[in-house]
Amino acid sequence: MMKKNFRIATMFYLILLGVVLGAGLYAGAVVAPVIFHSSDALGSNILSHYQEGLLMTQNFIKLSYLIDFSVIVVALYEGYKYKMFERDKLTQMATFLFIATGLMFGHYYMPDIINMQLAGEQMTSSQTFANVHKGSEIDFKIFALATLVLMIQNMRKACK
Repeated sequence: MMKKNFRIATMFYLILLGVVLGAGLYAGAVVAPVIFHSSDALGSNILSHYQEGLLMTQNFIKLSYLIDFSVIVVALYEGYKYKMFERDKLTQMATFLFIATGLMFGHYYMPDIINMQLAGEQMTSSQTFANVHKGSEIDFKIFALATLVLMIQNMRKACK
């Protein structure tokens, strides 16, 4: 019975990882270019770059809720597998990176970006904002890579 439940949990886990990876890639590759080039879609400059950034931040805030949920699931699932001696170094490293970068995205970078946006448009054109934003992009790329590694490793093990 436990083996069947774990197989179901593994399917849920893999689907969740796929959803998280897909949502992150979609936000960065599709939503961001549309929002930051809103004049192309609207035919004129209705929104300023600052206003476009405010809209994009709302997308990433909602994405951070999904990331927080997935961090909890990954910690529980991979922690259980670790306890059951089903471990390998690559999965352990990917788990660490997933949890660390996921938490950094939602609880370090997002609050900083939001606070700088609240300080006004001038603050978002500063070098500090540019550095924080670049850091969040790098963090999210590492998060996406860790997600992909976790998916591949767990699919590989599930298909044995």
